[in-house]
Order: sequence, then structure tokens, then C-alpha cells
Amino acid sequence: MSKNLNILLIEDNLIEIMKMKRTISFLKLDHTLHEAKNGEEALEILKDKSKYPDIILLDLNMPKISGIEFLKIIKDNDALKHIPVIILTTSDNQKDLFECYKIGVSGYILKPLKYDDYVHKIGAVLSYWSINQLKKI
Repeated sequence: MSKNLNILLIEDNLIEIMKMKRTISFLKLDHTLHEAKNGEEALEILKDKSKYPDIILLDLNMPKISGIEFLKIIKDNDALKHIPVIILTTSDNQKDLFECYKIGVSGYILKPLKYDDYVHKIGAVLSYWSINQLKKI
């Protein structure tokens, strides 16, 4: 049985945020999407335990705190490290990929150029996490 997810999208590009919203709507998913435009904003949201997301979708290339730096902060925090973090990026840099998995990322997804491919990938990711047994604290 699938559940509705509480998703935190950390993305600085307004077009990418709109694309994610449009995809969730197109797929007729009833997930709740919260946005943070950078890592600092996301950390502020995560200070409130009642607002912990089921999953975090994280861009790597962001101002202030990079995605990798943010991932390190989350995975070093006992209160937050249980939250699955999925990287959504245009970077196919193998160094980034290996570093993210070394830190403890739950998935690394390359953003496809074609919208149909994007919808398919996001649909698959959200479908998996909506049926996965997520730990609630």
C-alpha cells in the first residue's frame, strides 16, 4: 500500500521547482512538496521536528551550501540522518557520485533533458519511496 509523502525539495532553480510541481500534478500524486532554495533554508525548516520530511530531493549545485556539504550536515546529525536523501542533478561527475554514496545518499538521479523522461524518473522514485517502510521519529 502506498502512502502520501512529505517531500522536501532543495533546489535553487525556479524552473526546476515548477517542473517538479508540474510532474507531481501530472502524475496525480497526492504528495506534499515543501521547497527550500538553498541548504541554509532547508536547515531552518528541519529545525522543526514536526516538519521532518519523508524524503529529501537535493540538487548538488546550489549557492551558500553545496548539495554535498548539505548531505554531510544531514548525515552527521543523529536527529536527521534517518531521512532518505535523493540527489537530483545534472552532474554526471563520477567524483560527485562516489562522494555522495560515501556520505550516505539513498539515490543519485540524473535530471534528463526531455520532460517525458523526467516524469518517468520522478514517478519511479516517488513510487518507490511511497511504498518503502520509512522510519518515523
